[in-house]
Amino acid sequence: MSKNSQHGQWSSRLAFVLAATGSAVGLGNIWKFPYITGENGGGAFVLVYLTCILAIGIPIMMAEVMLGRRGRQSPVNTMRDLAKEAGSSPLWSWLGWVGVVAGFLILSYYSVIAGWAMAYVVRVASGVFEGATADGVSNIFGQFIADPEKLLAWHSLFIIVTMLVVARGVKGLERTVKFLMPALLVILVLLVGYSMDQGAFQQGVSFLFEPDFSKIDSDGVLTAMGHAFFTLSLGMGAIMVYGAYLPSNVSIGSTVIIISIADTAVALLAGLVIFPIVFANGLEPGSGPGLIFQTLPIAFGHMAYGSLFGTLFFVLLVFAAWSSSISLIEPAVAWLVENKSMSRMRACIWAGLVTWLVGIGTVLSFNIGADIKFFDKTFFDILDYLTANIMLPLGGLCIALFAGWVMKKEVSANELSLKHAWVYAVWRLLIRFVSPIAVIIVFLNVVGLI
Repeated sequence: MSKNSQHGQWSSRLAFVLAATGSAVGLGNIWKFPYITGENGGGAFVLVYLTCILAIGIPIMMAEVMLGRRGRQSPVNTMRDLAKEAGSSPLWSWLGWVGVVAGFLILSYYSVIAGWAMAYVVRVASGVFEGATADGVSNIFGQFIADPEKLLAWHSLFIIVTMLVVARGVKGLERTVKFLMPALLVILVLLVGYSMDQGAFQQGVSFLFEPDFSKIDSDGVLTAMGHAFFTLSLGMGAIMVYGAYLPSNVSIGSTVIIISIADTAVALLAGLVIFPIVFANGLEPGSGPGLIFQTLPIAFGHMAYGSLFGTLFFVLLVFAAWSSSISLIEPAVAWLVENKSMSRMRACIWAGLVTWLVGIGTVLSFNIGADIKFFDKTFFDILDYLTANIMLPLGGLCIALFAGWVMKKEVSANELSLKHAWVYAVWRLLIRFVSPIAVIIVFLNVVGLI
């Protein structure tokens, strides 16, 4: 087993924490978490979500980082070599492929949604939403996504800035996240301060942190469980390949806990930004996916300094998307470098070009191709369903099974190097039984079997 990655390694534990947190913090924290929390009653949902982070997210993330550092290669080659080391089937390399393909497919549509956020930075900054009515904001959004040329232009721009970072290798990734993550935190804190001043802050805090279990049902529990899993970027190869660049002397357990806390804190801070503004303006917290693009612009358009802080909010959304996107394509780029003897620049050009081409299908799904459906789903709907509901749960389940049942106990204990034996025993119990069962329940729910 090679203990050095040909792609280099993070310069420090902090660099890995920032990179992995950047991978985890994305549209899911700032776009998805607030609206699913709103749909599922607030505090009770948040409490279930936090419990699932502890029982499912952290154990699987520890396992994925461990596998990456043990293999020191792209997810495909890592799983091939680790299966050989464990005396198991080489078919485990397909787990790596699931991650690589999932990350690639997610980025193909993720970049389109991130392009919307980039476009809204310009629109909010120019004062388009000042004094706008709900119908006016809805029309602006509808006209925007109905124009394939505009969507394609923003999609192209986002892919280009992503690949420029990835092409610079580990050092490029590290330098970018060292800027993006502190900037993201500063913007979040500023927006929380604005929300305290301009919003119904106490009502927002109560909604987020005072659980009322009568407002959450079994579907809400399953949604919390699924989001806890997805928000940490698990099962898509990103955390595994980032783990491959982790120095051997860094504690995996404590580092993963820090990353999980940071990721969760960003989601909760986003809630503290959004819900007080929503309540102060008499808007509906459970308004679904349109909360960010169709509801918040109404609020920003009628508040003091709304254009300034609305612009900061969408800059935050772009930064979060950018920090995640560079990790989504890294597994594919690493595989091309390792297996096709490509330079990193050439691998980035090919990976970026194919991602961009697939993304055109998502662009067209919102306008001229909206009526082209398979199984009553647009191209975008199919990609979203395939990745989020099948590939990621499958990847996470297989990571748990491999780490808990296939990898030798002494190998995982040595690689994790946890200070206390009881901590390793708890992790092993969770990764062998609790996490797989929970992921199977989520998987069966999303495919409609329970």
